[in-house]
Amino acid sequence: MITAETMMKDVFVDALRKEMEKDEKVVVLDADLAKCLGTNKLWGEYPDRTFDVGISEANMVSIAAGLSAYGFKPVVTTFAPFATRRCADQVMISLAYAKQNCLIVGTDPGICAELNGGTHMPLEDIGMLRSIPGIVIYEPTDAVELEAILPQVFAQKGVVYLRLHRKNPPLVYTEGERKFDLFKADVIKEGRDVTVVAEGIMVETALSAAKKLEEEGISCEVIANHTVKPLDAATIIASAKKTGAVVTCENHNAMGALRSAVCETLCENHPVPVRSVAVKEQFGEVGKVPYLRKALHLEEIDVINAIKSVIKAK
Repeated sequence: MITAETMMKDVFVDALRKEMEKDEKVVVLDADLAKCLGTNKLWGEYPDRTFDVGISEANMVSIAAGLSAYGFKPVVTTFAPFATRRCADQVMISLAYAKQNCLIVGTDPGICAELNGGTHMPLEDIGMLRSIPGIVIYEPTDAVELEAILPQVFAQKGVVYLRLHRKNPPLVYTEGERKFDLFKADVIKEGRDVTVVAEGIMVETALSAAKKLEEEGISCEVIANHTVKPLDAATIIASAKKTGAVVTCENHNAMGALRSAVCETLCENHPVPVRSVAVKEQFGEVGKVPYLRKALHLEEIDVINAIKSVIKAK
């Protein structure tokens, strides 16, 4: 049973263990961070299908590409900046261009890197990968959703990037509450005045902001958009047609990820005013999440201000 204390990394490792039990082609590669994610728990159970390549992330992706070419289903895990910045060429050429299969798990997205600081704080990882043809980019909303969607993630062909919070962000869903689709955004609150499209830890923030604005007579439609690529354009366009204004909320740089995907879609299909709550022209820094939210303008008040601003622009 998933509770508020359930770590997302434990949900992932439990699901990975089950996948390895039923499919002997699944192999796991780590780059000296297996204890951080918990995949080291699989070493004793599957010694022939778990590999620690050391601090050599680009090589790890190249090994994964080779394993895929021989019919294996590699899962590579490391911190998100190492899975993307450090491995960009290997992901592009050895995996995507070569049409190989691989699940890339990048942990501690955005400000969730906390005390590891700016060098380890991936605020550009989605933007880097989103332009690669065929890649699927998924960031779970909470542990309940993650557990439900992981079988779909494991079933995907090609390259999948799982942007995984290791710890326990606030629960948005209750187990058994609804069915989840990897490729369909979830309208978790209906509204009439503005559409708020959020991902990851920003979903709970968007919901909290929407609740406060209800007291002021502002009705917000909140969409949990867990898959940035391919974007569920139909759901976002339908909501924008209803509300006439959109705010995007993401634990990422304002360029290249959710804001960009939503703006591109609306520009081509149904232009409306858009505002974004995201990191803008700043690097990350050392700090806990509450401090980083304030420093990088990812707080509830930032969502509220963006909503009021975009409504005025209608």
